[in-house]
Amino acid sequence: MLLGVCPKRLSRARAIVLFLAVLPLSGCLFRSHKVEQRMSTAPLKTATQEELIQYINDQAAKIKSMEASVDIDTSIGGVKKGTVTDYKEIRGYLLVRKPDMLRLIGLMPIVRNRAFDMVSDGQHFKLWIPAKNRFITGSNNLVQPSKNPLENLRPQVLYAALLLDPVDAEKEIAVMQNDYETVTDSKGHKVLQPVYVIEIIKKKSKGGWYLSRKIIFSRTDLLPHRQLIYDEEGNLATDARYDDFKNYTGVNFPNQIEIWRPQEEYSILLKIVKLELNRPLTDEQFALQQPAGAETTNLDQKAAVQHPETHGSDHQ
Repeated sequence: MLLGVCPKRLSRARAIVLFLAVLPLSGCLFRSHKVEQRMSTAPLKTATQEELIQYINDQAAKIKSMEASVDIDTSIGGVKKGTVTDYKEIRGYLLVRKPDMLRLIGLMPIVRNRAFDMVSDGQHFKLWIPAKNRFITGSNNLVQPSKNPLENLRPQVLYAALLLDPVDAEKEIAVMQNDYETVTDSKGHKVLQPVYVIEIIKKKSKGGWYLSRKIIFSRTDLLPHRQLIYDEEGNLATDARYDDFKNYTGVNFPNQIEIWRPQEEYSILLKIVKLELNRPLTDEQFALQQPAGAETTNLDQKAAVQHPETHGSDHQ
């Protein structure tokens, strides 16, 4: 007998060993089954990390300005709010000029009166809502989310989603990941399909590094079908999806851009009706003056009064 080992314990240990040994012989204790994961059978294209980054930089360099007629769908709400409100599709006119200028004019359905007029110079924005006689101003940094989701919309969100920034080799690090995404095949089945992901790591404003963006390329056409933009705290700020690409004089541009802001819980769907690239746009086309008698609201001052402890924090 082993020193210090109780005969009963030794017998029990032998029984456990014997039980484990015979488990595979028993069909009653275990039952195996196949796990079937549908994989896409679409032909796949290949590219290197350098080729994908070069594509991003080349396409970014080709676009200097854009002028577009768009149909705009907007939804507000989600898990936090508990409800989702969809707004009717409206026609809009979009002007963009690099490096930071953007103007978006929305028209009321049927009557085509101006529903809103929004302009940004990259740092600050102005918003005119004629029906409410309101003129809203503020910085593009969302200091504190408002309870009114529409007050959380910043033009720079649209700008960042519309135009892919080039990868700055001096300030950013880019790496490639092989991954999968779920897509719907021609028969309506959910299938897994390989994708390339370019992850872009950027220096923080106060030191250190953070994951700034993920650009996801489809392996069927090697086009960027999705962009995830993060803030410096690692939160997903914008989820932009791109579809229906068309070639506009050498530039592959999506005719459908869907923008989801998970923190503020609103989404915007832009459908391109007409697009012209690289036409000269003047400063006057981005000028928006405050109408006489309009009620004025500065969202930065409003946030500073309501939430003085958080004033000055940045959100992308």
